[in-house]
Amino acid sequence: MDEVDRQALDAAWALVEARRAPAQLCVISRGAVVLDRCLRTGPDRLFWAFSAGKPVTSVIVWRLVERGLLDLDDPLCRRWPEFVGGGKEEITVRHVLQHRSGLPTAGSLLGDVFAMTDWETSIRRLERASCRYRPGSVPAYQFLSYGFLLGELVQRVTGQTFTELVQLEVCGPAGLADTYAHLVDALLPRAQLMVRRGGGAVVGSWVNRRDVREAVIPAGGISTTAHDLATFYAALLPDHAPGTLLAPATLAEATRPTTETELDRFARLHIRWAQGFQLGGPRPGRMPIPLGATSSPRAFGHNGSHVCLGWADPDRGLAVGYVTAAMTRADRDMAHMQQLSDAILAATRDRNHRQAPGRPS
Repeated sequence: MDEVDRQALDAAWALVEARRAPAQLCVISRGAVVLDRCLRTGPDRLFWAFSAGKPVTSVIVWRLVERGLLDLDDPLCRRWPEFVGGGKEEITVRHVLQHRSGLPTAGSLLGDVFAMTDWETSIRRLERASCRYRPGSVPAYQFLSYGFLLGELVQRVTGQTFTELVQLEVCGPAGLADTYAHLVDALLPRAQLMVRRGGGAVVGSWVNRRDVREAVIPAGGISTTAHDLATFYAALLPDHAPGTLLAPATLAEATRPTTETELDRFARLHIRWAQGFQLGGPRPGRMPIPLGATSSPRAFGHNGSHVCLGWADPDRGLAVGYVTAAMTRADRDMAHMQQLSDAILAATRDRNHRQAPGRPS
């Protein structure tokens, strides 16, 4: 039996068409692809995922935790001796996963952006940085530092490069055919260029640079397709073979809420943080919710600068990947993400929704 409302899915796709930007959208319901379309681009074009790629790094960390190679409460400096001073000795793996390291940047946002194409420079900046907040005290989104903190850590623990770990720990097990830590020469012709319009013109010009696409930037530079992004989330759901990426108990801990009502000190938004993912469900304030205003509190995923988005709803067995190549105005783009997620949820709510015990609908 068809478990989705096809007309409702068409209505969701109409929202993508109305935006008139290069985009791909993939929806997987109970392990079956129910929508996989592209607009003004091709299905094999590789989109810069922005922060929607952060969970790739998160999953690598959690897989190492499962094997006993990392402990969540270990300070980073135990494996990274140079990472000391300025209060950094207190920062644990758990703090970083929760965006509570107190180190949202290595000094300044612009400084991090200008350094992000050079791994060693970014690492040295973090080694010299001082905590802005005491580790563990408050949520403060680690815009770029998240990827370099955890990326450097997993490299030191395994002796493998971050690029190798993406393929070995994520792409291989999940069956991702078109997800890359960076683009080599052979892949650059497939890179989807950002549309430089409105408020996103500067960002678009920056992201379209060859040195940016070639660089390893774990917190923002994963290149992928909507199909792969949805497949990544499907591989985390129980409808997929259990343990494909993470054991059910590990996923439960990774998606356990750690921030509910606190205002994120860097993003200046109310974000429901878990440990490596953003969560759905209600929160204070009136800002749009990328995972949907009607999303379950158990839904998990990550927004990428209101340009790209990936999420899963374990109650509905739903996995979504949405990648675009346009940044216009933050409030408008956030509203679009919420509307699209709500439209997808509306296509599955009646037949798929299974409320978890003790969870509000």
